[in-house]
Order: sequence, then C-alpha cells, then structure tokens
Amino acid sequence: MDIGMVGLGRMGGNMAERLHQAGHRVVCYDRDPDARDGASGRGLETADSLEHLAETLPAPRTVWVMVPSGNPTEGTIAALADVLERGDVVVDGGNSHYRDSQRRGADLLRHGIGLVDVGVSGGVWGLTEGYCIMAGGAPDQVAQVSPALRTLAATDHGYAHLGPLGAGHYAKMIHNGIEYGLMQAYAEGFEMLRAKGEFNLDVSQVSELWRHGSVIRSWLLDLTAQALSEDHNLADIQPWVEDSGEGRWTVEESVELAVPIPVISMALQARFRSRQYDAFGFKLLAAMRRQFGGHPVRRRL
Repeated sequence: MDIGMVGLGRMGGNMAERLHQAGHRVVCYDRDPDARDGASGRGLETADSLEHLAETLPAPRTVWVMVPSGNPTEGTIAALADVLERGDVVVDGGNSHYRDSQRRGADLLRHGIGLVDVGVSGGVWGLTEGYCIMAGGAPDQVAQVSPALRTLAATDHGYAHLGPLGAGHYAKMIHNGIEYGLMQAYAEGFEMLRAKGEFNLDVSQVSELWRHGSVIRSWLLDLTAQALSEDHNLADIQPWVEDSGEGRWTVEESVELAVPIPVISMALQARFRSRQYDAFGFKLLAAMRRQFGGHPVRRRL
C-alpha cells in the first residue's frame, strides 16, 4: 500500500523503514530538513511539505502521524484536515489521550476524513522486533490501513482492532499504567538486593540468572539485565524518573470509574518521589525507560 508518514523521530523513522522494507511505498515528511535528508539517505521517499505529501499519495490516502502527543499532534492533524480529502484516513500512532482522539475524529469527520487511533508498544526495538498494535476506529477505516498495521505487528497476534475510535489509545494508556507497576516492582526488588551488604550480591548476575526459567522473566527483565551489564552501579544516571502522561491518565480514569488500582497509583507516586530522593531503584527505573523507549536520562555531572 501507499502510506504517508509524518514525523521521523526514532519511532516514526523506524516504522517508516519497516514498512518500506516490507514493500510498501512510504512517503515521509518531517518539518526538520535534516530528518528528511536522513530518511532519503535510507532510501525512503520524502515530501517537503504536508501539501506535497498529499499531492504525492494516491486517493484514498492514508497518512500516519507519529509526532509527540499534545500540541504537536493537535497542530499536525489540524493541518492535514486542510490538505486531505473525503475518504482519506489519518492514523494517530502517538500516545494521545483517548478523549482527544475521539474529539479529533469528530472534527475530521466533518471534512469526510477518517481517524484511526493506534496505540503502539515496542519502543525503539520495533524496527527489528515488530510492534504490538492496538487500533480503534470505524471498521472500514481500520480496514483501509490494516495492511500497514499487520506489517508493523510483531506477529500475527500482535495486531488487533479493539473497538470504536478511542479504544486503541485507551488500551495503550492502560498498558502503560501496567508498565509503571511492573517497572516499580523490579526497581524495588533490585534495590533490596543491593542493600543486603552481608551477601554482596552482583545485581547484574542476578538479573541475568532470572532471565532463564524464572517466573518473573519478561522483556522488561531482559532490558534491566542489559542496563545493569552496561553499568552495574548506574553511576552516571540521576535517580530522576519522568512520567510521560499515560500513568497519570490511567490513575485519573480509575477515579472516574471508581476502580481501585493501588499498585499503578503508587508506582506513579514513586516517580514523583524520585525527583526528591536519591536511590538506586529510581536510577534503575530511568535506565529501563532508556532501554525500551530511548527516553533520555539525567546524567550526573
């Protein structure tokens, strides 16, 4: 299929390349000319404006937006509404709030343009490993973009149409809330291992050991082991853990639904505490975020 990709950051660039490698025609746009030049250097077709992108793609067009959530996504989708036509579909693959996706979809529908909200998990590893794809939207619009979704998915079971518009980003929001809790459990456990001076445990050795046959093995543990193998003490990382929004939204949603989520709520609160308190566990949380998502860490000076 022909698909436009707007946003050539690490995730967007990797997704464009994966689609290209699978034989799809991908036309890329980023407002940064250096990003466009980098895409061209990898053999990807580029456009120098959203108008050029729309002119280059055959109707009905599919344009994937992979820019940061909030104002960047808001502005990009609004701009696309001015250059796309009835029957075209916009895919929002960023971590937008599901209510924003529902509102943007209603706005685009007035122009006859569809919106498919896609939660994407897989981080910076998706180019080689594939992604977990959570899609929401009208069945005909999801069907239009499904060849790209199936290509990006890690396996045949790594893609699903979960429901109407908003369902994809809602599922991704809850996914990331669960991720907060899992990461916090690992961080606390490894901090306890380090604190037991009597045994002088090698936490890197333990993390590698647990990857093989243990009940708590997971991809997050694989990435934890990788981070600890690179630096057992995480000496160059500040114990400052960012939260990018989805954890907060999950907790807010739990209040609205009156569904108790004490583990996720406390994991979010622990991230706030990390900005006030120096501890190895917080450094490990920051290191995990860097491993799976390429998120920046605060370095010690």
